[in-house]
Amino acid sequence: MDLPRLPPLDHLPALPTLPELQALAPRAIDWGVVALFGVVYLGMFLGGLPRLKLDRSGVALLGAIAMIALTGMPMAEAAAAVDLPTIVLLFSFMVVSAQMRLGGFYTAVTRAVGTLPLPRAGLLAVLIAVAGALSAVFSNDIICLAMTPVVARLCLRRGLDPLPFLIALACAANIGSAATLIGNPQNMLIGSVLKLHFGDYLRVALLPVASSLVLLWAWLAFGPGARQAAGISPWPGSAVPAADDLRDASTDPPFDRFQTFKGLTVALLLMFVFLFTDWPRDVAALVGAGVLLLSRRLHSAQVMGFVDWQLLLLFIGLFVVNHAFQHTGLAADAVVALAARGVHLNDPGPLLVLGALLSNLVSNVPAVMLLLPHLDGPGAQRAGMLLALASTFAGNLLLVGSVANLIVVDLAEKAGIPIHWRRHARTGIPVTLASLAVLWGCFVVWA
Repeated sequence: MDLPRLPPLDHLPALPTLPELQALAPRAIDWGVVALFGVVYLGMFLGGLPRLKLDRSGVALLGAIAMIALTGMPMAEAAAAVDLPTIVLLFSFMVVSAQMRLGGFYTAVTRAVGTLPLPRAGLLAVLIAVAGALSAVFSNDIICLAMTPVVARLCLRRGLDPLPFLIALACAANIGSAATLIGNPQNMLIGSVLKLHFGDYLRVALLPVASSLVLLWAWLAFGPGARQAAGISPWPGSAVPAADDLRDASTDPPFDRFQTFKGLTVALLLMFVFLFTDWPRDVAALVGAGVLLLSRRLHSAQVMGFVDWQLLLLFIGLFVVNHAFQHTGLAADAVVALAARGVHLNDPGPLLVLGALLSNLVSNVPAVMLLLPHLDGPGAQRAGMLLALASTFAGNLLLVGSVANLIVVDLAEKAGIPIHWRRHARTGIPVTLASLAVLWGCFVVWA
């Protein structure tokens, strides 16, 4: 039997040389980085990963660990990728908000609103104004966490449909938090990276924020379904409950005048520093947090228990993941390709649309982290202001668009008040579109 002949050795394909293998390795690593980046942002979209007990923070943290292992990124480089001033500012205001919550301030304010002898529309107006103003200083998530249970009890005891009030709380907290550079995490990040002036941003944001709060109130007070909600029987026995009737000592912290005064004093001093001095915001806020931790009544562990460590880990993980992705050059290539087609991220139109869409796909913090590195040139600061407002307003579009929304839904369900996404969308979609239209007018038509 004839055996098959082997081809001559000189006809065999040549094996890749060592330099060629070394040249292929970076490309393989880049594709691995892209794949990891996609998995992490899929987790941001889904709120976790299928079949794994991971939330967004867990996905971001594991993504950062995988990026460091895959790319061989030195720890010093990974640490440098984290914007420390943003983390410090965020932590510091979590401490300030914890002080106010433990002092019973948020609960006392909500009870005071609940005892006002106002009709439904007036009560909605006061609640929206208070939630918006407090969120501008103490963060929207904290306000929703502290006020939701009290608002739910208030409505049930007054015989009012609680759904419009709870939706008003969530939407007003989101809108109001856009008024300042400390109202929410994404604003803190934008202000820190682009070195925005606190007062300049406040002046730009005040009109669209105030207009959006008015639009929210008008829709809930007089829009479709308002008459039906207003027709619910009043709480039997009294049209307006007394303050004692709204108390629930098992869940609400008691009001402490001294602790509240201490927290408010620090918060007001910080606002003064931000508005009228050039002191670094992160350092000033950290000093304020340190002052609050010096207490003879509130244990530091008690205060630290209200710090959202999960959110801080989410930030740190995404900083590292995005840093690795930026090194592939794909994001820069995409921006160049868009610019070649006349789409510039510094322009209000594309930035507003992209900011709103990404904020609802992957949540506003990851969306801002994706877009922020590509805002440059002379118009970067104004573009950053627009991104801060657009990404925050967009959080009201859908129930999953904002952590504040999810907090309200979770606490409302514990009180026996389910909030379905369709019910939220009836308010969230029109109010968000109207808010973005106002924002567009402020930055383009009346600029």
